[in-house]
Amino acid sequence: MAATVDKVQVRAQAKWVGISARKARVVLEHIRGRTVPEARTVLAFTQRAAAHEIEKVLRSAVANAEANHGLIGDELVVAAAYADEGPTLKRWRARARGRVNRIRKRSCHITVVLGENPRAGQVPPRRAATPAQAEASAPAETAEKPKRRAAAKKKTEKKEAAV
Repeated sequence: MAATVDKVQVRAQAKWVGISARKARVVLEHIRGRTVPEARTVLAFTQRAAAHEIEKVLRSAVANAEANHGLIGDELVVAAAYADEGPTLKRWRARARGRVNRIRKRSCHITVVLGENPRAGQVPPRRAATPAQAEASAPAETAEKPKRRAAAKKKTEKKEAAV
């Protein structure tokens, strides 16, 4: 049998958060599977109230990974992120003619699980050309572009022909 290497998974959980699980799940879908820096950026620019609470849980999970397991936080990936329903507080609101409407104040338990990035050791592919190639190709591109003055001459020739 081959020995399997256990990948470390770190988790953090926030319980009894005053947001419905349905609203939290919408934001959690955006960060699932992303690296920690990407997830932080997404949460910073998400304009939902749940994003602030999820960002706290993500920061806690990164702190757990760094303090308890000696991992580097920016190299981790959000392996799982989910929101379970918490207890619902039932309240009531007076309505007309002696009636009552029920108000449900929902809560949820947010969990974020971080894992090691499978591509952490790989070198990212180069996207930009080397500077020597970029300098050589730049003059050729400028020679192929049409000049603007030629187009301006055509307009003045049409005006003179019309007169």
